[in-house]
Amino acid sequence: MKLVLDNDNRNIIGPRLKTARLKNNLTQQQLSAKLETMAVYIDRASISKIEQQRRIVTDYELLALCEVLKVSPAWLLGLEK
Repeated sequence: MKLVLDNDNRNIIGPRLKTARLKNNLTQQQLSAKLETMAVYIDRASISKIEQQRRIVTDYELLALCEVLKVSPAWLLGLEK
């Protein structure tokens, strides 16, 4: 099955992910290392692509990102302020 999107964005969490990462004083590499301890393997380049909305994020990646960055899934998805 081919993914069909009406724009180039592959996720909606990218800008908020970057905000939360910077608020936690983490580099993309440090975030990648923290995720690895949870058996979630997203390398630095992939984190960059997520922040630029050029990579899809799976549900288990979303939950791991929320846990590491101490934000709720609703906030990361832009459903709450």
